[in-house]
Amino acid sequence: MSHTHEPAQSSRRGSNVDDESASKRTALIVHTIADVAAAILGLWIVFYLLGANQANVFVQFVQGMADWLAGWSQDIFTMENEHVRFALNYGLPAVVYLFIGHGIAAKIRQG
Repeated sequence: MSHTHEPAQSSRRGSNVDDESASKRTALIVHTIADVAAAILGLWIVFYLLGANQANVFVQFVQGMADWLAGWSQDIFTMENEHVRFALNYGLPAVVYLFIGHGIAAKIRQG
C-alpha cells in the first residue's frame, strides 16, 4: 500500500523542487537585471567624469541606456557643481535599482 503513495509523494516533491527552482531562476533574473541597470548607470558616470569620447558608438549606447534608466531622476539635484550633480542624478537611480531589485529577489527566494 505504501508503494502506491510513493509516486504521489515523489511527484509532489518534484513539484516543490520545480517551484523552488523556478523561484530561484526568477530571483536570479531580477537580481541580474538590477545589477546590469546599476552597472550601466555607473559606467555612464565614469565615462562622463573621465571625459569619454561621446562620438564613440559604445559610449553613445551607454549614454542612451543611462538616460532612459535615469529619466525619472533627472534634475532631482540641482547644485552648482556639475560633476557632483551629474553623479547624484545618475547614482541615485543606480542605488534605487540595486535596493529594489535585490529586495524583490530576496522576497522571491523566500517564497
